[in-house]
Amino acid sequence: MSPPAPAAAAAAAAAPPHPLDPLSPSEVAAAAAACRAAAAPRRLRFNTVTLLEPPKPALLAFLRGAGPRPARRAFCVVMAPPAFAVIEAVVELAAPGGGGGGGAAAAAVATWKEMDGESMDGQPLATPDDCLEAERIARGCPRVAELLRQRGVSDLSQLACDPWAIHAGRWKGRLMQVFTYLKLCPDDNEYAHPLDVVPIVDLNAGEVIDIESYPTPPRAIPRAPGNYHRRLLERPFREAPKPLHVTQPEGPSFTVDGWRVDWQGWDFRIGFNGREGLVLYDVCYTDPQEGGRRRPVVHRASIVEMAVPYADPSPPYNRKCAFDAGDYGLGFAANSLALGCDCLGAVAYFDGVVNDGEGQPVVIPSAVCLHEEDAGLLWKHVDYRTGYAEIRRARRLVVSFIMTAVNYEYCFYWYLQQDGTIAHEIKLTGILSTSLLTPREEAGGGGGAEGGSRYGTMVAEGVNAAAHQHIFSARLDLAVDDEEGGRGLVVSELNAQREPSHPGRNPAGNAFHETETELLTTSAAVRQPAAEAARVWRVKNPGRRHPVTGRPVAYHLYPAAGPLLLAAPDSAVATRGRFTTAALHVTPHAEGQLYPAGYYVFQSNADSGLAEWIKEDRPLLGADPVVWYTFAFTHFVRPEDYPVMPCDSVGFSLRPHGFFRVNPALDVPPSHDAASVRAAAAPASKL
Repeated sequence: MSPPAPAAAAAAAAAPPHPLDPLSPSEVAAAAAACRAAAAPRRLRFNTVTLLEPPKPALLAFLRGAGPRPARRAFCVVMAPPAFAVIEAVVELAAPGGGGGGGAAAAAVATWKEMDGESMDGQPLATPDDCLEAERIARGCPRVAELLRQRGVSDLSQLACDPWAIHAGRWKGRLMQVFTYLKLCPDDNEYAHPLDVVPIVDLNAGEVIDIESYPTPPRAIPRAPGNYHRRLLERPFREAPKPLHVTQPEGPSFTVDGWRVDWQGWDFRIGFNGREGLVLYDVCYTDPQEGGRRRPVVHRASIVEMAVPYADPSPPYNRKCAFDAGDYGLGFAANSLALGCDCLGAVAYFDGVVNDGEGQPVVIPSAVCLHEEDAGLLWKHVDYRTGYAEIRRARRLVVSFIMTAVNYEYCFYWYLQQDGTIAHEIKLTGILSTSLLTPREEAGGGGGAEGGSRYGTMVAEGVNAAAHQHIFSARLDLAVDDEEGGRGLVVSELNAQREPSHPGRNPAGNAFHETETELLTTSAAVRQPAAEAARVWRVKNPGRRHPVTGRPVAYHLYPAAGPLLLAAPDSAVATRGRFTTAALHVTPHAEGQLYPAGYYVFQSNADSGLAEWIKEDRPLLGADPVVWYTFAFTHFVRPEDYPVMPCDSVGFSLRPHGFFRVNPALDVPPSHDAASVRAAAAPASKL
């Protein structure tokens, strides 16, 4: 893609941003400046400065050309230490239709709401600045140093601290628990050397208020190397495979205009924020079978929360659970992606913009990656009578970002496919969060079948990796050929039903059929997966019918396999995040209901999201239903996951079902890769 001409670039710079464009660096700075002016002379600590998306009706009217450009606003969450105040501010960045991208002169506080942080159930998320501050406080505590000396650790420069959110505690304040390790050299893998010392840090007070540790110091701290860094690897690299290049000499097939993308009939907008990271907006398909009509499929889709509960019941590790989106923010922890490594081919990148504690913009270069990739066969048939074959290879568009949650990496991929499918995959890699065996386990009373811990795996001598789960929540605001805001959509459940043998109706006993149950209230729509029934969920639009079947056009949600929350129903995880307990929830659309465990999840004791929204058994017909889909990866650790974990994956797909007249990929042209060659033939076998 060639750069725009200077005149075109100047015009683009002068044009007002789209209502869904993420905040620019100048808008973040302007919003922060407006908040500082409103709070003077108090000094503010900024937690979140993000786009406040327009209300859905106004946004849809604008997107469909039936309404004015919505006002562009920022939503700011700030604190005013040493007072424990939490302030929510809405900042007007530019008047509707105004230009200049919402500069500093246009920014003004529209609303200002102060809350007592002590009385809140839940706190604003822990920013990267908060995490660094928690580590600094823990490192500087004399009591921590003394406990380390009792364990044979005198060099505090080797102390590595992992700050985690805390729940079910007996302390008050803005708190983090700090799991500790030894880092024996700058590139060492500290998770090979876990400690049992866990300071509790009060971020507002700037001090360690308690320390938890085993009743007696462990006999020894593991010091054997467990490294993955290329400089410290203990064995030589294997022979490298021959180069395999992904090249697109004519460039990519997609086009990008700002944050808008077009590809193979699909068009959509990309968004990015500190809480969710990547967001997809206004996903539509231009359908040649419908005379080139642009058909909405998804209004908004993102991963909105995740819980990672660990199975070790021994204090202090029984409090080990992160709600990574609500505790830290997926976008705040996003990586800068590397060309030719994280993504291959002709790649377009989008920078992420978040904020630091001073309210200054922080640009994450190349936070979102857009590229195409070969996805194997799309469809094929050989006429066995003539030997004639028609073959099409699948191409898919990939929109992705990767974040680092202290020890783990989570790689989020949205796939748009030529057959109308939208799929999501999460790859999990990084480092296991390890711990020392408890004194009882160390003495041989752990209850594991082969010694060690019943609740984990010994991955190295003295190094335990507890079993855990990664439970993700996707918020799917579907459109399904509905341009009026989704109020006509209906969600239903489909199950495979075996029919009993019957002399008249089913004499061979081979019959089965599909049943459909419409989910018409919020309580009826709390559903579990059922692989044995081939269970899927349908989002249909009765206002539009397939010309052959006569049934409503629809998309199906195909769930992932695997159990959901394994912790007890009265556990802190279940209490704080109801979304972890069922695969499906459906709620009527309501402005501001974006996060299933509530807006303030950090240090919460209760669920202020789905648990509250479904208390009243509200009807879903005519209510613009929003689907909350929960899926999980249960990780019983393998030794092969140490010291760095090969990628595992989990995900789901949205597939058209009666949305298109026939196979939408029928018109994909045939292709042949002239760069493919025959490899040297293997010796023929001798009979």
